Amino acid sequence: EKKACISTDNVIKRVFIHILTMFNNLKYLNFGQSLRYDRLSFYLSPPTVISSTLLELYVNLEYFSDCLYLLDGRFNQLHTLYVDIADILRFQSSDSQIIEKINQEKLPNLRFFSLYCDSYINVYDELIVPLLHRMLNLEKLSLYLLVDNRNTFIDGIELKKNIINHMSRLNKFVFSICTLMLPRNQTDLRSNEDIQHTFNDLQDSQIISCINYFQEIRIYNECHIYSYPYKFKVYKTITNNFPGNLYGCVREISLMDERPFEHEFFLRIAQSFPLMEKLTVVNKKSQNNKLCNKSKNDNQDLSIIKYPHLTDLILYEVHDDYIEEFLVDMKMCLSNHVDLSIQYEPLKRVTHNFTRNATRFNCAKLNSLFLNGKCRVPKHVKAYFAHTKIL
Repeated sequence: EKKACISTDNVIKRVFIHILTMFNNLKYLNFGQSLRYDRLSFYLSPPTVISSTLLELYVNLEYFSDCLYLLDGRFNQLHTLYVDIADILRFQSSDSQIIEKINQEKLPNLRFFSLYCDSYINVYDELIVPLLHRMLNLEKLSLYLLVDNRNTFIDGIELKKNIINHMSRLNKFVFSICTLMLPRNQTDLRSNEDIQHTFNDLQDSQIISCINYFQEIRIYNECHIYSYPYKFKVYKTITNNFPGNLYGCVREISLMDERPFEHEFFLRIAQSFPLMEKLTVVNKKSQNNKLCNKSKNDNQDLSIIKYPHLTDLILYEVHDDYIEEFLVDMKMCLSNHVDLSIQYEPLKRVTHNFTRNATRFNCAKLNSLFLNGKCRVPKHVKAYFAHTKIL
C-alpha cells in the first residue's frame, strides 16, 4: 500500500487551518514564531478559513502573497499582526499575477504591524509601501527590510513622505532598513551627515545612519538607517564605520569591509554585542597592527577578547590574520562549543600544519569544524581537533 507523501508546507497549512476551525472563538494565535524555518504558505491555494474573533496573530510566512491573504478580509477584526517573511517574491511574474487578484482594501482595525524579511527585496516601492498605505489607523509599526537595486537611498524624507504622513495615529515606529544601490544607479552619493539631516523632523526618536561605499568586495553601495535602541536580533554588514552603542537584542552579526579590522575593532564588537551568538567575518585585508602588542589608547597589553555566547563562527572569506585573531589564545578566548566554518588551507597555515601551541587551546574548545576544501581529513588534523566533530 502506497503512503501519501505530504509536504511539510502543506502540513503546516493544514495545522493552521485546523486550529482556527476547531477554536472558533480564538482571539490570540502565535503560530510557529519559535520555529523560524517552518513557514506557513498558501502560495497557489488561498486559505479557506475565516475568523471574526481573531485579534492577534504572530506567524512565519514563506511569501509576501501569504501576508496579503491574511489581510484580505478573512480576519476582519485583526488588530495586531507580526509576520516574518522568507521571500517577498518567489517568481516575479507569477507572484505579481497572484497578488493582483488578492483583495487589498483598507485595514481600519489594524493597530500594530511588524514586518521582518531577512532576504533582499527590489519591490519596496511597488509592494511594501502600498501595503502600509492600507493601514491608515496604525499606532505601532516595526520594519526590518533589506532593499535592493534602488536609485536612491531610503532616508528620513522618504519615510515621512511614504509612511509616516499616511498614518496619523502612528506613535511608535521601530525600523532597520538597509538600502543597496548598484553603481549604475549612483545618483545618490550623499554623506552620512546628509542622511542624518533628513531625520531632523523626527526629533522624538533617535535615528542612526551608516553609509558604506564599496569598490572592491561588493558591486553596490549601502545605506543602513535604524531606530535606536535597536530592537532586532540581526545586524548585518558592520564595517569600520560602525558607530558603536549597545545592542542587547542582537544575536547575529556580520562584519565586512575593504579596510582591515584591527584588534581593537573586535573589542568594540564584544562591548556592543554582549549576547552575540553567530558571527560572520568577510575581510581580505591584512591587519596593520598585527605585530603590535600594545594598545594605542592606553599603552597597555591588548585585552584578550571574549565573546561568551558565541556558538557559530564563519570565517570562509577572510585573510589569515583574522583566523589568528580568533584562534590565538593571547588575542581571543573562545567560549566552549563553538561551531567553526572555515577554508582548510588558511586554517592549515595559521595552525602551522596543525602543530601550533598558540592556537591549540581555542581549537580544543570547538564543538564542530566545517572544513571547506578538503575531502579527506588527515590523521594529524583529527588529533589536533581531538574533541571536535569534523564535517
